[in-house]
Amino acid sequence: MIERLGFDVLFKGSNFIRLLEGLGIALRISIISVVISIVLGIVVGMLMTIKNPIIKAITRIYLEIVRIMPQMVLLFIVYFGATKSLGINLTAETASIIVFSFWGTAEMADLVRGSLISIPVIQYESSAALGLTKIQTYIYVIIPQTIRRLIPLSINLITRMIKTTSLVMMIGIVEVLKVGQQIIEANRKASPNAAFGVFATVFLLYFLACWPISQFSKYLEKRAI
Repeated sequence: MIERLGFDVLFKGSNFIRLLEGLGIALRISIISVVISIVLGIVVGMLMTIKNPIIKAITRIYLEIVRIMPQMVLLFIVYFGATKSLGINLTAETASIIVFSFWGTAEMADLVRGSLISIPVIQYESSAALGLTKIQTYIYVIIPQTIRRLIPLSINLITRMIKTTSLVMMIGIVEVLKVGQQIIEANRKASPNAAFGVFATVFLLYFLACWPISQFSKYLEKRAI
């Protein structure tokens, strides 16, 4: 049964260890990109709420570029374009982090902007009536409500970023999906059904990576209530 489904190739040599190492590379790129995106996204999101036409125009153009341009095209532009046209020496991993941070920052900023403007005006007015300063209003009233709104949305973005790292194989990074393809190619004759077993294992690894994050978000939501 194991051989029929192609799982036998996982037990040959260090194939399974190689898959785990590939997953580690994908998660490293994801974690670094997520941290950068959250920090910059909060700042840019707050800027988006400022009623300044120039800032609004710049942030809107930035957001539209990210929404329209596929991540794969951005990867090619940054990695191949920057290295050859501009003469910048970038490793594939660095280029990936730049692209995913660029994308994640825009997505996170839009979530922050949406969460901030969703707070009813009466919250600000009530805080002012109670004698709270603007800083106190943000610390005790606005920020807690914004965080409560952001938790499920930001967790969804994080899991999307983790899954989207599979694109980095297109610029030569040997992450988990690339390793899986290498294993399938190396065992094509000995194990014709290797594709099912390998990709099913890749699916399971991504699930195990994202499921704890989803559970953690539920815990945070309960704490925020």
